[in-house]
Amino acid sequence: MQAIRVHRFGGPEVLTLEDVPDPSPQPGEVVIGVRAAGVNPYDTYMRAGSYGARNPALPYTPGSDAAGVVEAVGAGVADLGVGDRVFTSGTVTGAYAAKARATREQVHRLPDNVTFAQGAGIYVPYATAYRSLFQLARARPGERVLVHGASGGVGTAALQFARAVGLRVIATAGSEEGLDLVRREGADVVVNHRTPGYHQQILDSTQGEGVDVVLEMLANVNLGQDLKLLATRGRVVIVGSRGDATITPRDLMTREASVMGVLLWGVSRPEATEIGAALGAGLRSGALRPIVGAELPLRAAPEAHERIIGSTALGKIVLVP
Repeated sequence: MQAIRVHRFGGPEVLTLEDVPDPSPQPGEVVIGVRAAGVNPYDTYMRAGSYGARNPALPYTPGSDAAGVVEAVGAGVADLGVGDRVFTSGTVTGAYAAKARATREQVHRLPDNVTFAQGAGIYVPYATAYRSLFQLARARPGERVLVHGASGGVGTAALQFARAVGLRVIATAGSEEGLDLVRREGADVVVNHRTPGYHQQILDSTQGEGVDVVLEMLANVNLGQDLKLLATRGRVVIVGSRGDATITPRDLMTREASVMGVLLWGVSRPEATEIGAALGAGLRSGALRPIVGAELPLRAAPEAHERIIGSTALGKIVLVP
């Protein structure tokens, strides 16, 4: 089969398409014929070797989010069969491939109303959005949430979750296409974060009261200003950052506010069960609808990484073997 392999850490050029042996399931595992693989920002950081001790052993195949059909099951797997439609919340062998091996716990049934391309855009963005909004920020219906960079994968997921539970959403994007997308997804207030003075637009939209929750995709650029937009006891959840940030601690003190970071891989088993239940219910009801912005062939993995880190992606980018 074909798979993307990384033999050294570096730029997108280290992603190479190669022929590798087909995987075989071990006990308690499943082999999936991948119909689509999701591309996530963290894939680019891992490819670059930015995670230190958490970097994968070389060589490796990137990707955790895949959707497809079960091709084989290992001993002890009795509740999935060949031909079942599934998506993953991680893999053993990597998702950027024609086939992927995963543990049974990493494999979830894909509802019939969700396409394979959409299925590849479920776990990382939607689990990150759910954990950020509800498990960390403890957002409540009626509160105001600011979603920075709302036109990307995590941003659109957060918008859909927020609207479903009655949060009032202020969304930012940096292009006309992105602004149109977040409007269609039901944001109450839409702001172009490339417009001078946009922070005041956000504050004015709250009648000067500030926002209760901020989901921040680029903390090294925005965190200092985020704190000035918070209401009393406001919370900022950092989803992404590409460097250091400068803040004024008194902005936190005067509001009794808090800043926290999200690490999806640190969830406990009960938290993972909660996330899975929320995802399943939302997908089946149609409240959650992964937005696929681009489908690229597997060999275009370098282009996909350039797009997603370049802040031009709308919705999810998926690779199609």
